[in-house]
Amino acid sequence: MLKLLGVRSLGGRDTASVLRVLARDPVASCMVAGRIEQYGLDGRAVGGDMWSRGGPESSLCFAGANLIPLLGNPDDIQAFAERAVRGPRLCSSIVGRAEYALPMWDALAPSWGPPREIRAEQPLLVLDREPRVAPDPQVRRVRPEELDAYLPAAISMFIEEVGVDPRLGDGGAGYRRRVASLIATGRAWARFEEGRVVFKAEVGSQSSTVGQIQGVWVDPEKRGLGLGSAGTAAVGAAVTSSGRLPSLYVNSFNTRARAAYERVGFRQVATFTTVLLD
Repeated sequence: MLKLLGVRSLGGRDTASVLRVLARDPVASCMVAGRIEQYGLDGRAVGGDMWSRGGPESSLCFAGANLIPLLGNPDDIQAFAERAVRGPRLCSSIVGRAEYALPMWDALAPSWGPPREIRAEQPLLVLDREPRVAPDPQVRRVRPEELDAYLPAAISMFIEEVGVDPRLGDGGAGYRRRVASLIATGRAWARFEEGRVVFKAEVGSQSSTVGQIQGVWVDPEKRGLGLGSAGTAAVGAAVTSSGRLPSLYVNSFNTRARAAYERVGFRQVATFTTVLLD
């Protein structure tokens, strides 16, 4: 076992240094960088704790609802894993670049037990060109008063993608708040037909330079008609118009979605891994 000497929690005085390091890998670090840009390294406000071993320039790991290794050599990743198992597990998943997330899980597996699922290969994509597919003009931001119409599609997407009903535990109150927040901040998009959502997507994480698209879903009755490609192109164009680079990551086995994103013009820049925990 490695000694934990040198693994420390970073604080406010480290914020500028951390943001400089994350800016070198803006697409892969988007989900963390956006929080730190907004809240700094105040653990309560940012929703987690940023760890380093030797300083931000050499190693970083964010520990919150997700455990996200961001930078480090094999010894750093091992040390972060040992730090994680010292207390109760607070995260529901490990996610990040495959070269960091997979070794971290290897180190954690003996203590945290079998995972619910390992998604080892998730291409991380960007749209750094004009969409090759015409954006769907009927895809628009969801309005707050449309929450009840939007929510069933969001729940269906979550169950299909994650394999868990987000209403479990609290009857869906927490998930409803999360979706309502995305709508209120203008980060939920949909195409409605006769009051029913037939395409949806959200910008789940957002930094000053990158918008990460998530939750892309097409009504099963409408699949195969091009709504996914045209809808994603519309959301991507909206992210671009905000001055950010559109990005998303997709499971390697989801051939339909990968083909749709390729038609839009997304290209791969890295590979993510997600380990889902029970």
